[in-house]
Amino acid sequence: MANSEKDIILLFSTRIIRLFGYGFLSVILVLYLAKIGLSDYAIGLLLSLTLAGDVLVSLWITIVADRIGRKRMLIVGAVLMALAGAVFVSTNNPILLTIAAIIGIISPSGNEIGPFLSIEQAALSQLLPDEKRTSSFGWYNLAGSFATAVGALSSGWIAEFLQKSEFTAAESYRIILFGYCASGVLLILFFIGLSPAVEAVNRANNGYKLGLHRSRNVVIRLSALFALDAFAGGFIIQSMMAYWFYLRFGTDTGVLGSIFFAANILAGISALSAARLAKYIGLIRTMVFTHIPSNILLCLVPLMPNLEWAIAVLLVRFSISQMDVPTRQSYTMAVVAPDERTAASGITNISRSVGASLSPALCGLFFANPSLISVPFFLSGALKIIYDLALYRSFKALKPPEEQSPA
Repeated sequence: MANSEKDIILLFSTRIIRLFGYGFLSVILVLYLAKIGLSDYAIGLLLSLTLAGDVLVSLWITIVADRIGRKRMLIVGAVLMALAGAVFVSTNNPILLTIAAIIGIISPSGNEIGPFLSIEQAALSQLLPDEKRTSSFGWYNLAGSFATAVGALSSGWIAEFLQKSEFTAAESYRIILFGYCASGVLLILFFIGLSPAVEAVNRANNGYKLGLHRSRNVVIRLSALFALDAFAGGFIIQSMMAYWFYLRFGTDTGVLGSIFFAANILAGISALSAARLAKYIGLIRTMVFTHIPSNILLCLVPLMPNLEWAIAVLLVRFSISQMDVPTRQSYTMAVVAPDERTAASGITNISRSVGASLSPALCGLFFANPSLISVPFFLSGALKIIYDLALYRSFKALKPPEEQSPA
């Protein structure tokens, strides 16, 4: 029991460190790439390649994690994150940056990327009873959202302060990148402290294709829908949204950091409140009934007449936008067998990475045309609503154990 409690604390801590690093990077990443001379299209392509590389890394790590060891593979992921950050710190060569983005772990969205989430979700589901899973995932996401918020706020104002001193914009952004690299190193140290309690109960699992057996069809259907949702979300990842505010309103980095600090705080609170709502209406209804109004608000952001109104609508949107995240994670863990959890989480998250990797390049094309810079918001909102309706239709009858009536 002591080991389990220690491991839960460590996994929450690594979530905080990692998401702080992602938020720290997200506000300045696209600004940095633009400052060193990359075109809007080249930036979008690099971000797409970054997310595509995440697919390959995550697929490899999550498939072998239960067999080789979850702890070992978490350490491998942290090493890749630190190395990618180190390359971004040390060079502005577009080719080297692209290579690092493909094989390393760089988060352009401010959200979870890489294999960490899949392995941590499986470990936490193993350490927690069913009735505490959704609420614990809510706190897990709240911790991550708060960390992302603090990272975004710190990044924006540090860059602003440095630029008012003797540093150029590119130099200030490179200092932020060094912080991202340091967060990867810190993750390595924390993952080393995990106990054997986080490892899969059945580590053989060699007879199952991609680690799945009875839940294969469910996972495939969920993965297809999650890929659509992530493709839509890829149009408005945090880095590109920050760049949109810069292009549309000339917003400086300090204000951008403050915007996404508030946005991520609200997102974290919404993730926590999702667990309470799910107790009354269920996981699937919570995912869909909160996501649709969130996406309507997303479509309204570029229609606002000034910066203040755009920020206000965006923040209202974030106040409900993440209620589907812990419920989605909990639902996936609940409807598969315990020995399928790492694989199911990995495959569904990889499907999200595949979907998300395609849209930033398209977003870059829209941003390159001043008359089309708001199109990504409309595309994202519309596609996400289609996802919501399809999810409800496909899975409203498949309930997790805690929602099933006693026989």
